[in-house]
Amino acid sequence: MEKIHVDLGKHAYDIEIGAGLLPTIGAKVAALVPKASKAVIVSDTNVAPLYGEALQKSLTEAGLPATIVTIEAGEQSKNMQVLSNVLEQIAESGLTRSDVLVTLGGGVVGDLGGFAAASFMRGIAFVQVPTSLLAQIDSSVGGKVAVDLKAGKNLAGAFYQPKGVFIDTDLLATLPTRFLHDGLAEAIKYGCIQDEALFDKIANYENDAELLADIGSVVATCCAIKARIVEQDEFDTGLRGILNFGHTLGHAVEQHYSYGEYTHGEGVAIGMYQITKRTEELGMTPAGTAEKIANVLKKYALPIEAGVEKALLLDTMAKDKKKSGNSITLIVLDKMGDGRLHKINWQEVPNYLG
Repeated sequence: MEKIHVDLGKHAYDIEIGAGLLPTIGAKVAALVPKASKAVIVSDTNVAPLYGEALQKSLTEAGLPATIVTIEAGEQSKNMQVLSNVLEQIAESGLTRSDVLVTLGGGVVGDLGGFAAASFMRGIAFVQVPTSLLAQIDSSVGGKVAVDLKAGKNLAGAFYQPKGVFIDTDLLATLPTRFLHDGLAEAIKYGCIQDEALFDKIANYENDAELLADIGSVVATCCAIKARIVEQDEFDTGLRGILNFGHTLGHAVEQHYSYGEYTHGEGVAIGMYQITKRTEELGMTPAGTAEKIANVLKKYALPIEAGVEKALLLDTMAKDKKKSGNSITLIVLDKMGDGRLHKINWQEVPNYLG
């Protein structure tokens, strides 16, 4: 097992990574939240039938009888109405301010469940048990919790750190191939902005079996990169923005298709390639970088274009939470493994869309 500490002062916590962690999580949660006498598990219709009972048993045996609240799987559930329904079910379960909420699922469950924890009784303890690769390497770490609004993705939310993150890499065994690759897009992102060796490692796996055999290493590397960035910028006012490489265009693509065509990782893949292709053309990124990105994305069946005129995405991008006043910050690669923040006037955005 590997442990990564996220040093955020009184909000500090550990990320534990290992195979076969699930049965041990109840005792770990009980130790983290010693005043808790009960728990609620928030999960979805894909994950709860697979792992809900095992986590419930682990918590109950540790003295935390647990109620499971299940939402419909998919980004379409990440909205205020579903959040309200979840909060009502938490209240009906009898959870108190000293108890604990545990999220069991991918990014949608973690984001919505975390926001429910931040909101219920003005904040109760919560723990992340991410089950998708995307959630394990990215969304479960850093304390961003949110739901989507009609105007855009993640526009209602909070910064609310978990008490701990428990990553059982064995849970990836039931992840469909498309969603394994979906999460891998975020790992590729980390390689692009911070770690060329990670990028090259992902590019050189022979197949998914070889990737999965080494997945603990990939997860740990990504979590460590994110932890170090979050420690320096917990509330996303500067450096943390570098983690949004590919996300501004990617979120717009997701929303344009009403979250039904492209997964989050697929949107990010499109965004990473398209922005890098354009910054190459503008002389800001070394020639050949976009092609390297395209080659590794294609290897894992990830898209590089969305089939929609980029001009049609401008209205959505204008509502992106990364926009500030009349400016927006893009992430540009000075070279592979070295990303930087690049602030531009909103009127310049079309120049970066090509």
